Amino acid sequence: MAPGDKVTRPGHVQFGDELLLGPDTPYRWRSLSGWEDLPALDSGSVNRADGHGSYPGRLLAQARTIGLDDVIVRAPHGTIGAVVRALNAATALGDAEQPLVIWLDERGPMLSFARVLRRAVPVGNGYRLGTITGAAIQWEASDPRRYSVIEQQATTSLPAPEPGLEWQATPGPERLAYPIDFGAPGSTGTLLALNDGDAPSHPLVTIRGPVSRPSVTNLRTGEAIEYDIDLAADDELLVDTGDGAVTLNRTASRLYTATARSVPEQLFALAPSSATTLAFRAAPGSTDRRAAVSIRWRSAFW
Repeated sequence: MAPGDKVTRPGHVQFGDELLLGPDTPYRWRSLSGWEDLPALDSGSVNRADGHGSYPGRLLAQARTIGLDDVIVRAPHGTIGAVVRALNAATALGDAEQPLVIWLDERGPMLSFARVLRRAVPVGNGYRLGTITGAAIQWEASDPRRYSVIEQQATTSLPAPEPGLEWQATPGPERLAYPIDFGAPGSTGTLLALNDGDAPSHPLVTIRGPVSRPSVTNLRTGEAIEYDIDLAADDELLVDTGDGAVTLNRTASRLYTATARSVPEQLFALAPSSATTLAFRAAPGSTDRRAAVSIRWRSAFW
């Protein structure tokens, strides 16, 4: 299922595959915290020893804490237990993060990945009548960025010229017959990735063989990821630039194959509010047109 597949209107909040809160659900909420705020920051600034102020350092965002407060749960008489049970099951403790999709306004829904830290379901006089007031849910997202729900993808093969028409000297007059076959189209070996948000986005890079020493280079900054590895036709090298992981065929780590010109994977990100041109290249002599790179990413927001 796609993240937020049940979200259809402003006010809807979906956690995981099943739990939907907001209009036309048993779970209404009045207040949302931590969603539009900047996350807490770790500052690398160092105080000046011989003057006022500090030397500016790098700012790194901490995990984002998101809370739905003053949640009202309503259910027909005799069904409140089932409604609460469904809420409890969907917000049970767990180590794995799940998609959290929230639609606030005309910008449309946005996506985070989070896990439940707290759930409060007060039991008062209205409980047996089917009304609970003052309930609350709190999540923590280890990645503080919010993302567009729609995932984008772009693919390219190694650069190759267009073969064009093949001319042969033959006796006697001949005419061209339409449609003319100009051969297979060429490839520039580049692709364009647009990050429409205001935060850097880390793409998921998939390289397929046959290819030797594949690399992907950001043509604007010159930063590259490159691996000294030979991939067969059925091999797939997956580079998760967010987690800094490199795996062959989704099982064996190949992080150690990164070359000296390769930047750390977590530094290879798509800049915000811009289109990034990426070039796919390989070792000299590695020209098989079956080799390809695929980039998947979402626009990212603070």
